Amino acid sequence: MTPLQENIQIAVTRMSEYLAEHKTATSWQLKLMLRVSSSVLFLALGVLYGQGKISLVADGINYHVIWGSNPEPQDPVPPTPPLQENM
Repeated sequence: MTPLQENIQIAVTRMSEYLAEHKTATSWQLKLMLRVSSSVLFLALGVLYGQGKISLVADGINYHVIWGSNPEPQDPVPPTPPLQENM
């Protein structure tokens, strides 16, 4: 495991522990508390989001991080109807 991977894993673990207890935080609060770079912070948030453990709500340049499952992604483009043969 590379040092970056170790830093991300440590951040994921500490973030999980903090959010399990406090339920919510901003990305800025987590960055200051964990004393990590922005890259490690957002990679760790991506891991937790991908696992469905957190939801993220954008607020300017910060995110509100909420412990709990994230909502199902919605398809932004409606499906196209099947083609009808008019020949």
